[in-house]
Amino acid sequence: MKKTVNWMLTAILICGASVFAACTPDTADNPAPARQRVVNFEGIENGRDMGGLVMQDGRRVRFDMLLRSANLSTATDADVEILKGRYRLTDVFDFRFDAEAAAAPDREMEGVRYTHLSTLPMAFIGAMASLSSGSGNIDTRDMGALLKQHLFDPQVQALAKQLYPAIVTDETSQGYYGEFLRGVLAAEGGVLWHCSQGKDRAGWASAFVLAALGASREVIVDDFDMSNQSYADKVEALVAQLRDKEGAEGAIAVVQALVGVSRENFEATLDLIDQKYGSMEQYLENQLGFSKEEQRQLRAKYLN
Repeated sequence: MKKTVNWMLTAILICGASVFAACTPDTADNPAPARQRVVNFEGIENGRDMGGLVMQDGRRVRFDMLLRSANLSTATDADVEILKGRYRLTDVFDFRFDAEAAAAPDREMEGVRYTHLSTLPMAFIGAMASLSSGSGNIDTRDMGALLKQHLFDPQVQALAKQLYPAIVTDETSQGYYGEFLRGVLAAEGGVLWHCSQGKDRAGWASAFVLAALGASREVIVDDFDMSNQSYADKVEALVAQLRDKEGAEGAIAVVQALVGVSRENFEATLDLIDQKYGSMEQYLENQLGFSKEEQRQLRAKYLN
């Protein structure tokens, strides 16, 4: 794997393409806080503060402490200033696999601890890589064209639905997400987590943080789905090119799930957690090894 570039197909199918982030809409149950959650970085995509979200006990997540985003490889000096100043950043968690991280290394920041936790199961990486017939260099400047070559492949369409279940049921991934939660609890300053585009693997990390903080399922799902606002333009552009093609329905579903995020697949996987492990609360404690006492400490640290 490390000597080939088959991993690039995996990264493309999982991470999609980049667009600017947008803001979550107001709702009666969860009114928008005075400060926007979206962080408009210059070179970091899909950045948003977890602050302002309302937990089931009525408390809110504190601002300027917990941040999710796409990777930091293109972070500018201005972005670093925000992270070091506003967030007092001390910890970054990177959920990409080795080849992804090597191809686009995070920008290093003095005084920041980087933890690499590859939460995509190796079996899934292998299955995706097997779809690529070539072993030569892939032109990363035209990722969209490469993605479209595989949209109509039934195996890709099946794998799109299997991504989230693969992540949450893999024991190695579970161990890494547990390590991540303990890292969030132990952090001395601001915490940022990301994968490549900050939507799937980072999205599950956010779901686990919110669940541990006491969020309702609705809040967890809405936060996850918010990435679709970030990628709406790119998804629509690809869908527009597919609508009139034979077999477009399956291909469009892949675009919506892997360039954006699939709310349907996410909710189905939350149901799977309940069915297989009893509940999200039991999953956090038994599969991720994040105890009730640690959850209590997390709430005391990050809620007000």
